[in-house]
Order: sequence, then C-alpha cells, then structure tokens
Amino acid sequence: MKIALVTDAWQPQVNGVVTTLVELVRELEALGHRVAVIHPGLFKTRPCPGYAGIDLAVRPKALLAEKLDAFAPEAIHVATEGPLGWAARGYCIKRGLRFTTAFHTKFPEILHAALKVPLSWGYALFRHFHKASSGVLVPTQGVLRMLEQRGFRNLRSWTHGVDTQLFSFQPEAHLYPRMGTLVRPVSLFVGRVSYEKNIEAFLALDIPGTKVVCGVGPLEASLKDRYPQVRWLGVLPRDELARVYAAADVFVFPSRSETFGLVMLEAMASGTPVAAYPVDGPLEVLGKPDGSCHGGVMHEDLKHACYSAMTVPRHEARVRALDFSWLQAAQLFEGHLVPANRKADSKLVAAQAHA
Repeated sequence: MKIALVTDAWQPQVNGVVTTLVELVRELEALGHRVAVIHPGLFKTRPCPGYAGIDLAVRPKALLAEKLDAFAPEAIHVATEGPLGWAARGYCIKRGLRFTTAFHTKFPEILHAALKVPLSWGYALFRHFHKASSGVLVPTQGVLRMLEQRGFRNLRSWTHGVDTQLFSFQPEAHLYPRMGTLVRPVSLFVGRVSYEKNIEAFLALDIPGTKVVCGVGPLEASLKDRYPQVRWLGVLPRDELARVYAAADVFVFPSRSETFGLVMLEAMASGTPVAAYPVDGPLEVLGKPDGSCHGGVMHEDLKHACYSAMTVPRHEARVRALDFSWLQAAQLFEGHLVPANRKADSKLVAAQAHA
C-alpha cells in the first residue's frame, strides 16, 4: 500500500516524535508498504521561533500538493500540526480525501509555558485541526481521556515501542569513558532542554552523586549558568546515547506534560530504572492495569522517586521495556489507517485484514 506521511518533525531534528516516525516508517516498509515521507527538508524553511534546531517549511501548500499528486497515496497520515500539517489537511479537505492525524505533543501546554497563551485557546485550535480527521492517534489512555474531555472526537489508541537491540541490557551501571569520572550515583535526564520538560525540578533536587543532561534547547544556556555542577553532554549519536543510558544509576523524568516519553523506554531497555511523577506518559510506560509499577517508581515527591528507583532491579526495568515493540506499534498504526479515496479502498482493507 502507498502511504503518505506528512510531518513537520523529521531528521535532523532530535526528539521523541522524530524517533517514533523513523521507527514507524522502517517497520511499515518491512511490512511491505511504500511510504513517502513529506518533511521540512523538502521545502524552504525557517527556524521555529524560540526553538533552535527545529526548522519549519515556509509556504509549503503548492509544492506539497505537487508531491502528493505525484505519489497518489492510498492512505494519508498527517503526523503534526505545523505548517506542513495544515497544508496537508487543506489539501485533503479540498479534494474530498480522508486522512488520519496524531496527537504527539501537548503544544498548548508549551505555548502556555513559553508565551502564556491560555490553554483553552491552544486546545481550541488543535481541536479545529483534528476535527476533519477520520482518526486521531493518541499514545496513552490518559491523554485520550483528556482530549475527550476537551471535545476531541475520533480518538484511537496507539502505543509506541523501543529498539531493544540498540538499547541493550546492562546488568550493572558501568562507566562510559567519554563521560569522564563521575561521582556515583549518576542521575540522568535525556530530552529537549525546554519549557515543557520541567527539567529544573530535576536539576534542583538535593540528591547525592552526579546529574547528567543529554539534550539541547532554548533554556540550555541559562540553566548551564545556574547549574554548573551538572554534566552537560549536548546531543549525542544514538549509539553513544545508548552507552550513556547504560552508565546511569537512575533515569529522572521530571516532565508533567508528556504524551508518552520514549526516553523512559530507552533507559529501561538498558536496565536503568526510572523516577517520575505519576502523570500521563509515566503512567503508561511504568504502570500496569492492576495499578502496579514496573521498571521504576512514580511519586509526587520526585526526590523520593529517585531514591526508591535506585533500589529497583535493573532486570525488572528491562523486562518492562520488552512489553513495547515497534512492530506492534506499526501494526496498530496500519489498522487505524483509512482509505484516502472512498472508492479505492480494497488494498487498505486487505492489508488491515492481514494485520
């Protein structure tokens, strides 16, 4: 089946959305689908205000239409709500084509934290964006319920996965030479150094050992000045990042506004337990239907969660990570697709039946 994936988040950007989509495309192609990724690198771009390293397409409407016309997709998925997402949405509506969308990021919370835009305004805009979708893919039940309460419709559950070969299990935290000599225990954060990550809740913790941060973002310079004792590693290649995960004693996830949190799974696959707040994302990754917590500790006192997580056996974190696979995520995605043209849906129906 020919699938068009339209996204404002793609390589060389480094974030959870890009990781999700890259892995999704890889699995879909392995399942025999032909995927055309329409991303900012195919257009003229400009930097996203306030987010260095993220470029957005400029006036992509005409060129995007040319690319979609040439590819003639049987299914269209609009992954993001940026300029390309809006252009693809308009393209489909104008031509009477059906499409699916996804809710990857709580951008209304980001806009509220960065620019004080009222949450109700941000969610009203996003509700309008997704209203035309035949299915809105959502990564956790908590986010799904939140969106339902805010008036979103056509919501579909879609989990994520982790590369358990790249992020291989280490039974003991070991020194990674490029990190230098660090006082144990090592507490690690990986992600954008930005407003929505609540990273200062981690940096300000009074806990022993060494704090390590992997990532860049708009708050990086100011936080480096305020927390010079922290080991700042910037952005690392994925293979090096895997070694950093394995070198940590605990992975600290301070965000309260994540839709999932792939970095938790990457840490857990390496054997590093997670400390987090009991909110969307951690509840999905660490929590089980019976209310138990596996692979880490969730608590409203993040310091308590850190100390407790350090006692979690590393093999338990690995076992929980194995519950999540990219193949399963791709098959779920495949099952949520809709035929773009209502009159030509035989291939899609056959593919979904096979899944």
